[in-house]
Amino acid sequence: MDDERLVIVGGGLAGARAAEGAREAGHTGPITIVAGEDAMPYIRPPLSKEYLDGSAERDVVDVHPAEWYADERVEVLRGVRATALDTAGRRVRLADDRTLDYGRLLLATGASARRWRSPEGDLDGVRVLRTFPDSERLRAALGGGGRRMVAIGAGWIGLEATAAARGYGDDVTVIAPEAVPLAAAVGTAVGEVFAELHRAHGVDLRMSTGVAGIRGAEGRVTGVELDTGETVPADLVLVGIGAVPETGLAETAGLEVRNGIVTDASFRTSADDVFAVGDVASVYHPVLQAHLRIEHWANAENAGRAAGRAMAGDEVAYDEIPYFYTDQYDLGMEYSGYGTLADGVEPVFRGDRAAREFIAFWQREGRVVAGMNVNVWDVNDQVQQLIRSGARIDSGRLTDPAVPLERLVAEATA
Repeated sequence: MDDERLVIVGGGLAGARAAEGAREAGHTGPITIVAGEDAMPYIRPPLSKEYLDGSAERDVVDVHPAEWYADERVEVLRGVRATALDTAGRRVRLADDRTLDYGRLLLATGASARRWRSPEGDLDGVRVLRTFPDSERLRAALGGGGRRMVAIGAGWIGLEATAAARGYGDDVTVIAPEAVPLAAAVGTAVGEVFAELHRAHGVDLRMSTGVAGIRGAEGRVTGVELDTGETVPADLVLVGIGAVPETGLAETAGLEVRNGIVTDASFRTSADDVFAVGDVASVYHPVLQAHLRIEHWANAENAGRAAGRAMAGDEVAYDEIPYFYTDQYDLGMEYSGYGTLADGVEPVFRGDRAAREFIAFWQREGRVVAGMNVNVWDVNDQVQQLIRSGARIDSGRLTDPAVPLERLVAEATA
């Protein structure tokens, strides 16, 4: 098996890390990455953070320097998409009519931005933010300041792009149906922290508000009509209403697809020698005993490498605790935990929520299932240890800054 070709369909972070993991596990045969975009593999968080806000340049997004792929004998086919997968014949067809035979194949096709379907058709100035070209165009449009941007959606992409736009001096209105930003991700209490943060930076938050349509004239966007009948003027509209996993290749090949490509804890799909990882994969988690599809950088980073090891023949049972982070204005945050277990649970707070310097903990039956540190650093490892321990912890001690986290971890893991 060491000399068989590994084919990785998808040129993002998960695909690049899979190639790395396969080499680390001792695979000596050829590795080919089929990258649909005409670019070497890159990471996405800077696209809505430091690259978008102008504090970093293009090279911040590269997973590896170009010479790494040559040194590791990893072939990257840029700007070509896989169009058909023959699992019985172990071959994949490409858009340029080539076919690649494989010993094992990894689907790391990611997700695409959900777009706004308008009866007026595509309007200039209506944007999504998923790829490097998306970020490059949005940065150019916002960079001079003085623009009016409307963000449809108050999730991570919408709020991070809003922070970047305000940093350039653009006016921003955020429109979303939920009562507070990020309610689905972190709940109402923490969502209010982000609402206050954006209002303090001059953002017009229109929460509990629907969008009736995007309006334009002469092919260019002019505003967003609300369900109240009001139209908010706009030079730019950023549509941040989620992403759709790219499962088409898997579906036509007959793989099991259910909110993503279904895999076991070793990233194996329902087809022999076909694996899936990253935004597109719904992976069985041994701790939760349920499938998770996670659209965050850390999942692509860690699961990608693990999937590469699995393709190379290592025994893998992936059980990492989900993790993500954000940077908005002067707020930095890390979140670790099981969102499905934290859903509907009111968090408890350690620190000063008004000053936006705190740790929030979500508990079920006394056990920490998630934690978020906001402008408090070097504690994420301890948060993860508390989660992984499964120990019952008194919430009063958990929120008492006089009780060091190190002591709580020691007691929980004893």
